[in-house]
Amino acid sequence: MMRLLAVTFDAQDPARLARFWAGLLGRAAVEDRGGVLLPGEGGQLGLRFSPAPPVEAGPSRHLHLHLTSASLTDQQDTVETALKLGGSHLDVGQLPEEEHVVLGDPEGNAFCVIEPGNSFLAGCGPLGEVACDGPREVGVFWSQALSWPLVWDQNQETAIQSPRGGTKVAWGGPTVAPKRTRNRQCFDLIAEGDQQAQIDRLVTLGAAALETEDDGVVLMADPDGNEFRVRGH
Repeated sequence: MMRLLAVTFDAQDPARLARFWAGLLGRAAVEDRGGVLLPGEGGQLGLRFSPAPPVEAGPSRHLHLHLTSASLTDQQDTVETALKLGGSHLDVGQLPEEEHVVLGDPEGNAFCVIEPGNSFLAGCGPLGEVACDGPREVGVFWSQALSWPLVWDQNQETAIQSPRGGTKVAWGGPTVAPKRTRNRQCFDLIAEGDQQAQIDRLVTLGAAALETEDDGVVLMADPDGNEFRVRGH
């Protein structure tokens, strides 16, 4: 069995990013072997910030987070808190009539504060969604890898969610730019039981094993080439 522990962000200053997200989400930060971790509870996905060198220039794939709002006041409070903590507004081509707010954290990682009343994220908690690019086969792979059901499957768009509820992970369709550099964010998984047996299972589902890091963590790639890590329990 595989457990999705966190989304790990490459960071120039992991402690600063952890303080930002801890303040925004109301979580406590703890140091672990992968950097600084904000554990998730009640189905909420964890976030980890790890030291990393600058990424090479060129096209890169990025995922982004969607934060939910209980009301318009709550949405505005979240935006104001993010700005006070060192975030900034981002222009990614959003239309004036769109009700979500696009922001960047102190290192430019984009995230959205979603308007209240969004039915797709109802009941998902403060960190409602991790939004990724990728075709249907990637969503199906992750559904099988984590044993999470598909809760959305239409027109190459997919989403999965733990049977316990909480944060959804979604893929919005095929990527446009070719992948030429390592992703700045990746999924961190825990192998419950035999790590090698779980890695072998992921390979049969379409993943590729790339390398084993010094601490025994295995770096892998999903069917669309996106890196992820598998840690032993």
